[in-house]
Amino acid sequence: MRTIVHLSDLHFGRVDAPLLDPLVATVAAARPDVLAVSGDLTQRARGSQFMEARAFLERLPRPQIVVPGNHDVPLYDVVRRFAAPLRRFRRYITDDPAPLHLDDEIAVIGLNTARSLTFKGGRLNEDQMRLVKRNFAGLHPSVLRVVVTHHPFNLPVSADEDDLVGRASMAMQAFSECGVDLLLSGHLHHTHSESTSARYELGGYSALVVQAGTATSTRGRGEANSFNVIRLDSARIEVDVMRWQPDGGMFALAGTDVFRREGTEWARAPA
Repeated sequence: MRTIVHLSDLHFGRVDAPLLDPLVATVAAARPDVLAVSGDLTQRARGSQFMEARAFLERLPRPQIVVPGNHDVPLYDVVRRFAAPLRRFRRYITDDPAPLHLDDEIAVIGLNTARSLTFKGGRLNEDQMRLVKRNFAGLHPSVLRVVVTHHPFNLPVSADEDDLVGRASMAMQAFSECGVDLLLSGHLHHTHSESTSARYELGGYSALVVQAGTATSTRGRGEANSFNVIRLDSARIEVDVMRWQPDGGMFALAGTDVFRREGTEWARAPA
């Protein structure tokens, strides 16, 4: 069984600083095999904010799969937004457009969904789907396949449909063809886990979508800061939600969702 720690929406520039040290300690205690960070590392894509984000990531375990979010593209600097939207992300965080971790139990790939032409939304393209297929082709059936994006493939009931990643149906078809098991995302500042069968009908295939809340931002949108600790093997995925407890000054387990695989479908395990 492998462990993935899933952080999202750090928003350096608007972080709640007292959370940083407890977060680092709690992540280290989870002893992750992979750290996944699903975008919005900064609030306004400024160099100083990326430097803070990099310093924070350097305190966390490796390997790391880190992707940008829409806040990591400059908003008010129009020239930079369209000429070099991710230059600072690539300079300070990673210049790999599709970071990849492979071992004998899991394969984790990160995909960029942030785009210059959309201020809030995001999208995927066919080249990215070909890249996923190429990297996941030939893997042993027991290897769990994980994709990390900022924008989500499924939404809680309260969310706006515009928050769904663009070309989601095209991507889900590609994921069904290469057996993607788990989709990690953020963007909503809301914790949520659900099978994709609730939204997509793909001939007996379904993956698991896991949303992370914001780990450190002051903009919680009605939900306390949180992150996920995910334990997974070829038949079972457990999602522990670690939520900030201000009275104790720590992140503590708030609940666990358990999912099981039957054939090519992931579904919530019976209570």
